[in-house]
Amino acid sequence: MIVEEQLAQLLFGVSQSLPEGELRKKLESGKKLKIKLGMDPTSPDLHLGHAVVLTKMKQFQDLGHEVIFLIGDFTARIGDPTGRSKTRPPLTQQAIEANMKTYFEQVGKILDPNKIIVRYNSEWLSTLNAADIIHLCAQVTLARLTEREDFAQRITSHQPIGVHELLYPLMQGYDSVALEADVELGGTDQTFNLLMGRFLQEQYGQPAQVVITTPLLEGLDGVNKMSKSLGNAIGIAEAAPQAFGKLMSMSDQLMWRYFHILLGVAEHELSVWQERVAAGTTHPMELKKQMAHEVISKFWSEHEADEAQQQFEDLFQKKDYSKAQEVVLPDSTAASLWVVDLLKILGALSSSSEAKRLIDAGAVHIDSESVTDFKATITWRSGMTIKVGKHRIYKIQ
Repeated sequence: MIVEEQLAQLLFGVSQSLPEGELRKKLESGKKLKIKLGMDPTSPDLHLGHAVVLTKMKQFQDLGHEVIFLIGDFTARIGDPTGRSKTRPPLTQQAIEANMKTYFEQVGKILDPNKIIVRYNSEWLSTLNAADIIHLCAQVTLARLTEREDFAQRITSHQPIGVHELLYPLMQGYDSVALEADVELGGTDQTFNLLMGRFLQEQYGQPAQVVITTPLLEGLDGVNKMSKSLGNAIGIAEAAPQAFGKLMSMSDQLMWRYFHILLGVAEHELSVWQERVAAGTTHPMELKKQMAHEVISKFWSEHEADEAQQQFEDLFQKKDYSKAQEVVLPDSTAASLWVVDLLKILGALSSSSEAKRLIDAGAVHIDSESVTDFKATITWRSGMTIKVGKHRIYKIQ
């Protein structure tokens, strides 16, 4: 593939490539580039928001470049302050190790697992001594660090900032020095940290990396970026029927974003579809099923997508509840449970905040009866049907 074709593919759908024109120069060199993507193991699950940047990394991988998936096991101890209005509590080493266990398997659903270099930033960050850290800090002024929007906002609103939080972008930037990265990928919310890597490489006498940012994918609420803690995420490790149901539950407006960001459908093509919907010649439900099927095919498998769509149509269009997802509760499960605990055991949600949001919205039903009390205790039984949201139904066995 000639450089022009590579650029067209690699820059499609990205938010920025900085500095402009620099990626072309690196590709024209003919060098096998080192492509870096770092993620802190702050949660055991990756979601479709992560899949956006992982898909871009896969394009570099397919072009023969060296892709480095960096697990931030050291920086996770600090906690990325990006977008935070207050200091986040540090993770324990035990929590970090538990979260790391499933990362490689999940990443392998998108990247070729035989062509990934996995590194951990504790390899170099844990070996820095006091002199090394002082030297690192000496490369950057406090004024530059506090230019970061979230730090500036916290200063303006008199919210405290821990000194360790100021170290985070320096540590992430030093990762690029340690790996001698040519390109670093990340979401738009990581732009400051990624540019810090470029800056530090220059200070340490290295060629500076190109920074490529991808758009943030909104979660199912259509407002906030996808996040497990906000209860609006679709996990890569979720069962395909559950993920399909979640995709079908989103608004028609949000569907276009998923077509564009996750599936790479060009905006001019989306405009044609939108005109057909507006004219009444295409029903949005059919397009949404197409989107959900394509997402499941891409990140799960085509076979699972076919089965998930069939189950969805049986359940929600033909109202055949015998096709509901069957769940066997553990033998140790108590006869009566707090409704939130029951929903968590079913795998219907991951957080109490998500449960409260759904219950308050009247979106949880047990045997067709709406659950309105967040503190309700449920006595479960075999055959009980539980509906969560618009498109998730479970049957207890």
